[in-house]
Amino acid sequence: MKKLILFSIFSMSLAIHAQQQKSNTENYSNPIFAGDYPDPSIIRDGEDYYIVHSSFNYYPGLLIWTSKDLVNWKPVTHALKKSVGSVWAPDLVKYNNKFYIYFPANETNYVVWADAINGPWSDPIDLKVGNIDPGHFVDEKGNRFLYFSNGGYVPISKDGLSVIGELKHSYDGWKIPTDWSIECFCMEGPKVLKYKDYYYLTVAEGGTAGPATSHMVISARSKSPLGPWENSPNNPIIRTNDSSEKWWSKGHATIIDDVKGNWWMVFHGYENGYYNMGRQTLLQPVEWTADGWFKIKDKTKTDGVLKKPAGKFVKSNFSLSDTFSSTELQPQWQFFNEYDANRIQFSPNGLTIKGKGKGIGESSPLLCTPSDHSYTAQVEVEIEGNASAGLILFYDSKLYTGIAADSQNIDAILRSWQFPTQKGVNKKHLFLRLEKKEQLVNMFYSIDGKDWSKIENSAEVSSFNHNALSGFMSLKLGLSSVGEGQVTFKNFVYLPK
Repeated sequence: MKKLILFSIFSMSLAIHAQQQKSNTENYSNPIFAGDYPDPSIIRDGEDYYIVHSSFNYYPGLLIWTSKDLVNWKPVTHALKKSVGSVWAPDLVKYNNKFYIYFPANETNYVVWADAINGPWSDPIDLKVGNIDPGHFVDEKGNRFLYFSNGGYVPISKDGLSVIGELKHSYDGWKIPTDWSIECFCMEGPKVLKYKDYYYLTVAEGGTAGPATSHMVISARSKSPLGPWENSPNNPIIRTNDSSEKWWSKGHATIIDDVKGNWWMVFHGYENGYYNMGRQTLLQPVEWTADGWFKIKDKTKTDGVLKKPAGKFVKSNFSLSDTFSSTELQPQWQFFNEYDANRIQFSPNGLTIKGKGKGIGESSPLLCTPSDHSYTAQVEVEIEGNASAGLILFYDSKLYTGIAADSQNIDAILRSWQFPTQKGVNKKHLFLRLEKKEQLVNMFYSIDGKDWSKIENSAEVSSFNHNALSGFMSLKLGLSSVGEGQVTFKNFVYLPK
């Protein structure tokens, strides 16, 4: 009898496990990109999906990702190596068997292109036209255009690499009720889609940040891609209605179909309570109505459990952890403000970064995007010369926190104020660790990587966000090499909690 009971329990456990595995492959929960992945632009190429996001001041920039099911993603390559300033809302395009990314930066707009999605990608080409958030579209005669956030469009050349005409205004947006709490009208992110007899223009309105209820998705349609445009009766297609919701400021959407003809909206939003993680990428099903409009699919919620899109399940093994034994920079890493290949050296012994500046804000630290509310990060460092090594949480060059070490002392960094907290350590080879528990950050160091000492200083980081600081940045996790000399980093380990 005991054997029979044990066998029954074992069989039940297997059945539950099998059901959980099935559930994991059939369902998903938002976000599909956790952490700072704003302004998503997505295409489907056969059975493959590709997506790119705003990369702001982080270089190399414009990291392209690929997926078979819109949920599990792995990195492909960075399309932008040359620094041109802060890169906002890009548009990823495939046209005539070439790939293009249009994006605004430095008060103009650029394009990069490639024959294959994995590159090599061209250097950025200045289109010499103002405005932001370019959205590429092609009319039925093969003429190419870019829409911009001001509701205007310009014609571009057949090869897509130059502007060939003046800006013409086409769309005024959807009037937001005056009693709604928004940041501003701020029309953004135009995307044009041809579906059956109509062209559909999707935009964001209401302001990217500010009140939780600001951002929203707006739709309009026309028989011509140049207008006039008729606003959807379903507007706003999606919006945060109350600050009690999990996802705030939902907007900046692209509409896409999967391999079986189902339709989806990819957009971004801030997570309630974790504003400093930045805008995360979200996915929700949409459906077409009998009168030719699209709307959010009935009985679906952004924060609910949703059925996955059609496509193969290919689990991603992407990880922030890095031994730094490779011969190239792994895709999770970006330098703040510039990518200077002369500063870095790859070897089986680690990644060596030459010191820069007199403080972390001047050092162009090497950063990655944490995807969890709570985590532990640690790294092994070897210090040469008058350099200082840091393991930091970085918002921008004026605000950061963390722990640093030079050849003599351990330094605490609190709201960019750096000071010795443990003097006379006198070690050039040691280990640094940060433990983030929700918004509390504790800091540790170790001489041997086994026995850890917590310093007396901790940080609270909930205010490191755009609503407090502007800039549209997020709290990145990173490594800094400051001063005269260099630092070798090895065995970076990131563990969610």
